[in-house]
Amino acid sequence: MHEGPQNPDRRDAGHDPHDPREELVHLLRAVTVEFGLRQGEFAARNGMHPTDVRALICLLDAARAGEPATAGLLGTRLALNSAGTTAVIDRLERLGHVARVRDAADRRRVLLRVTPAAMDLGRSFFGPFIDALLTLTDTFDPAERATVHRFLTGARDAFGADGPRPPAP
Repeated sequence: MHEGPQNPDRRDAGHDPHDPREELVHLLRAVTVEFGLRQGEFAARNGMHPTDVRALICLLDAARAGEPATAGLLGTRLALNSAGTTAVIDRLERLGHVARVRDAADRRRVLLRVTPAAMDLGRSFFGPFIDALLTLTDTFDPAERATVHRFLTGARDAFGADGPRPPAP
């Protein structure tokens, strides 16, 4: 029978460190920490701020989803005010990683595009990690991939704008 945590000072009292569900949460956290470290390394190597890397990822995700990548979308996704969003875009444009282009459907709107050179730069750094993950994914059958997809989608949604919120301080 489980009698509670061994250390009474544990901040997460009531949580079972042997619960396999919690192990998944801790593994996901470890992956996000490692990914964040690689993002920071990429940013430092290329004269960027870590927020710049997150901005590039947001813009690439928007392009993949067929969403118009505007400054407003970027600011919302990064939780930046308009001045912060403009500063990120200006830095990325100066570095040649982002171009501002007029929307062909609405000439009043400016869209943001990640440049081919920036995509090549990202691929040269993150490519080996992506290749390793694709190789790992090849070892899963379709049902296993569907389960992983469901878990990661749920995890993303739990941390998203509509997910639970910590109590106010």
